[in-house]
Amino acid sequence: MARSGVRGEGARPRVRQADDLGWDDSLYDENGNPTDGGGASGGTGGDATGKDATGKGSASTGRGGDSAHADGRAAGRDGRPVDKDGADASAEPRGQGRHGGGGGRRRGGGDGGHPRRRRRILRWSASVLALLILGTAGAGYLYYQHLNDNIKKDDLNLGDEKDRAAKSKANAAGQTPLNILLIGSDARDTKENQSLGGAKDTFGGTPLADVQMLLHLSADRSNMSVISMPRDTLLKMPKCTDPDTKKVYPATIGLVMTNTSLGRGGPGCTVATWEKLTKIHIDHFMKIDFSGVVSMADAIGGVPVCVDANVYSKDSQGHGSGLKLKKGTTPVKGTQALAWLRTRYGFEDNTDIGRTKAQHQYMNSMVRQLRKNATISNPGKLRSLAETATKALTVDKGLGSVLKLYDLGNELKKVEPKRITMTTMPWQWAVSDSNRVEPKPVEAEQLFRLVREDIALDGKDKKKTATAVKASTDPAAADDQIGVTVQNGTRTDALGPVGGRARTVSQLLVGKGFTKAEADTSPATTEETTVIRYPSADLQGDAQAVAKALGVPLSAVKKSTDVSGVTLVVGADWREGTAYKAKAQDNTTPESADVLNGAKTDACMHVNKDYTWS
Repeated sequence: MARSGVRGEGARPRVRQADDLGWDDSLYDENGNPTDGGGASGGTGGDATGKDATGKGSASTGRGGDSAHADGRAAGRDGRPVDKDGADASAEPRGQGRHGGGGGRRRGGGDGGHPRRRRRILRWSASVLALLILGTAGAGYLYYQHLNDNIKKDDLNLGDEKDRAAKSKANAAGQTPLNILLIGSDARDTKENQSLGGAKDTFGGTPLADVQMLLHLSADRSNMSVISMPRDTLLKMPKCTDPDTKKVYPATIGLVMTNTSLGRGGPGCTVATWEKLTKIHIDHFMKIDFSGVVSMADAIGGVPVCVDANVYSKDSQGHGSGLKLKKGTTPVKGTQALAWLRTRYGFEDNTDIGRTKAQHQYMNSMVRQLRKNATISNPGKLRSLAETATKALTVDKGLGSVLKLYDLGNELKKVEPKRITMTTMPWQWAVSDSNRVEPKPVEAEQLFRLVREDIALDGKDKKKTATAVKASTDPAAADDQIGVTVQNGTRTDALGPVGGRARTVSQLLVGKGFTKAEADTSPATTEETTVIRYPSADLQGDAQAVAKALGVPLSAVKKSTDVSGVTLVVGADWREGTAYKAKAQDNTTPESADVLNGAKTDACMHVNKDYTWS
């Protein structure tokens, strides 16, 4: 049966290299003396046209000529900067103005020339990473600013329900987890993206978030968990407002595909959609488009991937990404890497689920490659990576600088590949559309809860002591003044709902003095465990009073804007009887999450027999 229909399957302009900035040994002759391009006397630097810029490169600062790039950026539709080259072609790293800029002591050649030049090169090589990442004076500072200007920034959350997902709590050591949403856009907004993505009739159309992965970094930085959501997932979206046009996108009434969230104002609506579904607070997002994937894959130098048979993702109807690989392991980069990440026709059952697995294999392999090449000694390679990474990404404003990205990278690299767990959100075929999927209620919620509670998905956490829930500081009203709506949530994937369960429990509450308790006669829903929800802080005490009366733990009392008053949902853990008995919490990762460990080097994609070649 055909499943999961999608849009058509789909290099970045030349990135400016560091040599374009004049960071080049040609500033000195073979004896270590300055050439004409290095400034004639007293450390005076030249500007990008070769004209004097007296005072811009004094011996005390070593700064070269002024940079033009800061004023040479144009704003796109959403105000994101478009980089324009124009940095000083003669700028030198700090510290080279005195001896390298002329006019200093021992300007001539002689026996001392070569050692001085070697020392300068060694000093420069040793400090290049600091110049690139942290910035100093002169050319290093200008280049740092240039990299910052490369980064495109957008609002983190465009929803109006930001209180849905509480911020992660610190552990006993004061450390907090980090949740980062990774978004892959299919935008055809440039000639390059159009060429890479195909589907010419969609140029300039509304972009889709065709890759969505939530990366969770544990508070103690010992492990990392990733949850992918298939792009064909149907769900409800919150109200979002475009920060540039001020256009309001109302909350959806029915179910829509998750990848359309990006077109509702930008990546901040994708963040809001994830928070609405998972109740996980998202700290940052990082978005990349087709050309960004290609340029990053090239900069990394190739990512090894594996197929269990020769594969060619193309059929007579034009379906497929065009990926063509021989059986076994092949390093992919550039357009081939993009094709791997976009391949649906050719992997497993030709659905988006297979594509998600291929993306997990690629990410794990990429992490291993980056760790393997973490100590890069080639300054040109470092600069190329810095240029490529900053130009490829759109991030939230809280992550919008080289220094912040560098700090994040340092946090991420603390996790060994063996403690990285890739998963796919547990799903089931949608009732409303057999070509789409929807979250599998109980198992998807279990996976989300593990992330919310910072529980490692690989099951290798040290045993954690449960944190006691504090009683509300707002006193509860008298029992007979507390309104309670009781809902039936006893339906499960395997069992139908228990009839009349909401009425039974509401009568139990009336007998305990909560005379305003009433049963909701709406159709039964699915709730794994019994929960009591309240909409605002002034009702927390009331909700906790209901929990205490029934013996329900205070950890089951949750703030939620989904309800208008205290609402008790009788879950699948309380299908019978009048005494609630909380079952032991299951902290294992559901099998349906399709776990892939980051250290698994022999992962190989299964090729669909209809897309093999010989």
